[in-house]
Amino acid sequence: MTSITPIRDPKTDHLISPENSALILIDYQPLQVNSVKSMDHEELVRNIVVVAKVAKGFNIPIILSTVNVNSGINKPTIKQLKTVLSDVTEIDRTTVNSWEDKEFQEAVKALGKKKLVICALWTEVCLAFPTLDLLKEGYEVYTIADAVGGTSKIAHETALRRLEQAGMQLSSVTQYACELQRDWARLTTKPIFVEALMQNGSFFVETLRW
Repeated sequence: MTSITPIRDPKTDHLISPENSALILIDYQPLQVNSVKSMDHEELVRNIVVVAKVAKGFNIPIILSTVNVNSGINKPTIKQLKTVLSDVTEIDRTTVNSWEDKEFQEAVKALGKKKLVICALWTEVCLAFPTLDLLKEGYEVYTIADAVGGTSKIAHETALRRLEQAGMQLSSVTQYACELQRDWARLTTKPIFVEALMQNGSFFVETLRW
């Protein structure tokens, strides 16, 4: 069997590709993580770390934002995530809605990407508000549902329903990795792809690393 090469232009692809997308991570800070009630904290952290590793491995541009660190009210990005993104400068804000922060908005526009994958805590606030604004601005917005969380299950699920109705598209950690990889014959990113699915629990067979 032979793969179609290239199957389509990665910059104009209707699916997410490394060339047409960016990853935005908002408020993965200790206070926010600890207040999530919609999923297990360890699973949440593990999943967002896998997402960050995948994005880094596929050379996807990343924006990382925090809230109220400079004011002393809050702590920076959790160390598990910041270790992966050690070279990414945090954009700190006072605004609840990231899109209402000048530096954040300028950083997003400077990406020049139409497709934005956004993960944030909490789903009902720091994911919802900028997503609604970005959709109005004409961006295609996606989120990874098993890497975001809310203050309760109903708050999380209701927010996802509202966002989906507004036009946001839902994905998962496994789907995100597979959508970027697409082809087992892409050997450069294959180790990153396989490692992500093993860490996520999608693969358990050790031999699949190689």
